[in-house]
This record gives sequence, structure tokens and C-alpha cells, in this order.
Amino acid sequence: MQPFIPKEPQVPQLNDYQIERLTEIAFLPITESQPCDALFIFAGTHPGHWLKAIEAYKLGLAKQIIVTGGVSPTGVKHPDWKDPLTPEAHVIVEELVKSGISRAVMSVEDRSRNTLENVLFAKEVFDFEAIQSVLFICKNHTAGRQYRTLAQHITNPITYIPYGFDAVYKGVTVARDNWMETESGRSRVYGEFLRIQHLGKIGHILPLEEQVIGLIGGAEG
Repeated sequence: MQPFIPKEPQVPQLNDYQIERLTEIAFLPITESQPCDALFIFAGTHPGHWLKAIEAYKLGLAKQIIVTGGVSPTGVKHPDWKDPLTPEAHVIVEELVKSGISRAVMSVEDRSRNTLENVLFAKEVFDFEAIQSVLFICKNHTAGRQYRTLAQHITNPITYIPYGFDAVYKGVTVARDNWMETESGRSRVYGEFLRIQHLGKIGHILPLEEQVIGLIGGAEG
């Protein structure tokens, strides 16, 4: 089980350097979308998980789709989510099929309870050795952690490109260009940094290449 780190921890005062670094760590550097061998959908109850996947597929950005997600024991469901006991992958597949996408192009795992298991269980239903590029769907501010999970556990060389959506919490949108302006945005992004840092140290995800000066675990200064 992945260790628990609050979704919205208390945030220290951040300087311009730290804001820039946290932006790149959480959101990843800006990358132009391009056609990939497969589309990987990280689990979630937000409609963005299937809406962005439908958009990407219909733009011709992938021909194969990997859908992940069981029933998370800790995740807070989106307000529009109807059945808390239905595996997230089942709902995502249903929405994809309703949009006209063939079930035949989908590989599905429906047992995972967190991001790490999304990737580990997906490896049981899809041959990642046969591809070279992945477009992955997730909330924009979690892209760094999702990428690092994929990169840590799929060992053959693969290019990973995020295709995300901005999440909204209590009416506040958490986006690359405004997260630092609200208490909720700062807390959500700082929480991602703490998770990336900790999970990297224990081997669950690809660790940070360098620390952020002045923040927990980094050099003081």
C-alpha cells in the first residue's frame, strides 16, 4: 500500500524559484501532443478521464487504449459519480463505447486501487514491450507523478506524453498558470511534490533528479 500523504497539506512560503520548480515537477514541462502507439488512461472518477481520452482517440493520437481502475478505498469520488462500488475502468469503458470507440481496441484492468497498481496491473493485460510511445490521460497537476510511475515500472524505452485536464476543487481550478494564486492550488501542488519526493525515495516511482532548495528533503538555502 502506498503511504498516506494529505491531498492538501500545509504549504510553506514559496519563492519564485520554488514555484517554477514545483510547476515543472507536478505538471511536467510543456510537451506538444503527437500520435503515440497507445493511450493510457489513469483511473479516476472525474469525467475528464474519459472525455480527454475520447478527444485524443478521435484526433487520431492513438489506436490502442489501456483503461485502468478498480475501486479506490481512499479516493474522494467526483460529485457526478453514481456508484461507489463500480470499478472506475468499467465506467470509463462504457463512456468510450458510448462515444463510438470499439471495445476491441481496449485493454482493461479493473482491480487497481491507486496509481502504482494502475501501472502494475496494466502490465498484466497489455504488452508494453511492443510499443515505443504512450499518451497518458490524467489531471494536469498529477502528470509528474503519473509519468514517474510509468517510467519506474515499464523498463523498455518508451516516450511518455501527458494529455491532461485541469481539475476543480471547491470551485477552484488548479492549472499550470494559476495554481500558485490560491490556497487550494498551492496545497494540491505542494502535496504532489511531497508524494513524488517520498514515493521516489521508497522506489514506487522514478525519483526526482534533484531536490528543490529550501523545501523538505532539499538542501537548505
